[in-house]
Amino acid sequence: MIKTATFEALLADAVPDGQGGYRFVLEGKAYYLQDKNEVRKIAEDHGYIIIY
Repeated sequence: MIKTATFEALLADAVPDGQGGYRFVLEGKAYYLQDKNEVRKIAEDHGYIIIY
């Protein structure tokens, strides 16, 4: 299966966690990030092709 996502949509899913970072959920797994740009690497690790 090919999975794609736009970078903008991924960034929209990274919401502030109230502690200066972000909470990002992808395929039911939660990640806590310091930088929203980390979503690209996480999505790629899940097999997504990122569309810019």
